[in-house]
Amino acid sequence: MNPLQRLFPVDHIVVADGGWGAELLARGLALGESADLWNLSRPDVVEAVARSFVEAGAEVLLTNTFQANAIALGRVGMADEVVAVNRRGVEISRSAAATAVDRTVHVFGSIGPVGLGRNDKVDVAEAFAAQARAHADAGVEALVFETFGDLDEAVLAVAAARPIGPPIVVSFHFDDRTGSPLTLSGATPEQAARAVQKAGADAVGANCGAGPGPFPELCRRLRTASDLPVWIKPNAGVPTIENGRASYPTGPEAFAAILPVLTVAGASLVGGCCGAGPEYVRALVTARDRIPGPAVHDAGIPIRARSASE
Repeated sequence: MNPLQRLFPVDHIVVADGGWGAELLARGLALGESADLWNLSRPDVVEAVARSFVEAGAEVLLTNTFQANAIALGRVGMADEVVAVNRRGVEISRSAAATAVDRTVHVFGSIGPVGLGRNDKVDVAEAFAAQARAHADAGVEALVFETFGDLDEAVLAVAAARPIGPPIVVSFHFDDRTGSPLTLSGATPEQAARAVQKAGADAVGANCGAGPGPFPELCRRLRTASDLPVWIKPNAGVPTIENGRASYPTGPEAFAAILPVLTVAGASLVGGCCGAGPEYVRALVTARDRIPGPAVHDAGIPIRARSASE
């Protein structure tokens, strides 16, 4: 049994939260500043972002810990605060999740890439393990290794976190500028899905990099390559920079319109990434609730593997 099945009904498309970065920037985070350290210095602002996603209807809430690893925090002289930053991030999201009155909101720990090519392999594995352990100790229900571009690093992350216990989602950043979607290290969606399933992941997915358009095909390819549930979080389009800030072209309704296509492609958990604020989550909830029962059931957790003829 897939451990995510214990969290969600089998006939249910799960709506996750949106992108935290733009929300924190709108509340005063400076470009280049560590968002993760706001868990200690500005916890009220971080919780306001978390609550905004809960109020919008999210059923999965991530933590503000994307770069709260020893290597990234070490660059700003805060490597000794790994446990404190991650634990506080989990506490903030759990506090926000508890405000939901009409549903259970599950807290998943966000862990981003460290940079395997730029750092010692042992140091990278230890960084992932330390983050995963801090999240587990603080009570997350799953770990999300998100925006990974290096397949070897993703496999290393799963290996480091698997003994710690929580279910693991691995979400990749695919770039299709070559004409076919590949990770930054050159892996296809099929190679990525098979590798992380073999490593012990409980779900696979894609996030960031583009607006909703390419994601149904990405989802279909991830889905047919493994029998893992699929996690999808597109950007709100490809941004342009206006007055030093990113501006995203895809509005909430246009963003959420892709949801029925994603469910047919096999998506189980859908949210937003860069630029997708609470209004995008609200639009996804509305779109999800309009999907007929059989379509939802076909894409719910856990999903059987589709054959090549389907």
